[in-house]
Amino acid sequence: MREVKISLVGYGVVGHGVVDVLTRKRAMMKELGLDLKLISVTDHTGTIISEDGIDAQKILGEKTLTNVATSSMKGKEAIDAIASDLVIEVTPTNIVHGQPGLGHMEAALAGGKHVVTSNKGPLVVAYSRLKKLAEDNGVMLKFEATAGGTMPLISLVERTLVGNTIYGIRGIFNGTCNYILTRMAEENIPYTHALSEAQDLGIAEADPSYDVEGVDTAGKVVILANALFDMNIKYSDVDVTGITGVTPEALALAREKGYAIKLIGDVPALTVRPTLVPVGSPIAVGGTLNSAAIYTDLSGTITVSGLGAGSIETASAILSDVVSIYRTKRIDAIF
Repeated sequence: MREVKISLVGYGVVGHGVVDVLTRKRAMMKELGLDLKLISVTDHTGTIISEDGIDAQKILGEKTLTNVATSSMKGKEAIDAIASDLVIEVTPTNIVHGQPGLGHMEAALAGGKHVVTSNKGPLVVAYSRLKKLAEDNGVMLKFEATAGGTMPLISLVERTLVGNTIYGIRGIFNGTCNYILTRMAEENIPYTHALSEAQDLGIAEADPSYDVEGVDTAGKVVILANALFDMNIKYSDVDVTGITGVTPEALALAREKGYAIKLIGDVPALTVRPTLVPVGSPIAVGGTLNSAAIYTDLSGTITVSGLGAGSIETASAILSDVVSIYRTKRIDAIF
């Protein structure tokens, strides 16, 4: 049995999901030979530490760690001080400077700790630097949850489709936009009405600009371009148009012609824009689903879809990355 001591940095919606999933799946992980022990959780208020493993019931009902923190350590200080094997970084995304997540990841990798993250910002800002830091310190950086939510996109390309030449990846990478466009098309309602509905349901944020202006999708395009196509691009290299200008009339006209309008991110074209997609296309999914078509030389076109957001769904992708690190290391050891 391999014991893996885990530190979680960030205790928002995704952080709560990670605690829940690690607790819920601990017995299953032991069957795989992994004892995943969450020994610390850190947020902006402090850190709770337990070498024997955090009692999830103690913290899942807490919005922050204010009432339960056992240490005032935060961020890089906590990462440096706590003897964990792996850091899960799920603080809020900032694609301008990548902080505070970028500093957290750098500290963990430099300290010889694997990193698994759902935080797009650091990867958009400094993917090459983080990748080199991981390589130099003999650890892994995993980020499946940053690009496709529950879609096994990065791992599918890197593992299952290994040996294929990947010509391109295009698809829907933002569930909020997809929900809004789906509702506009189904009910012939204006953008503002569909957005308000999405906000009432908790699908869209109070400030939805990050999603509806295409910023989130563009960040994912950058990550895919750099990680899977070795393009070494920046956010500013992506041509971005959001969905705020899409009208019910345009959606209705598209439908008459057999098309849906979807916000499509495209690599290596480096575009994000509302695009006509045939209604029967596998990537023309509705609601909050994400989808992606992967164009290859040997396997043809592979299409995947899945939920793009949600605390448990994101935590599922994070757990998959954690397991993959130790499965990969075990294979390396054999050879």
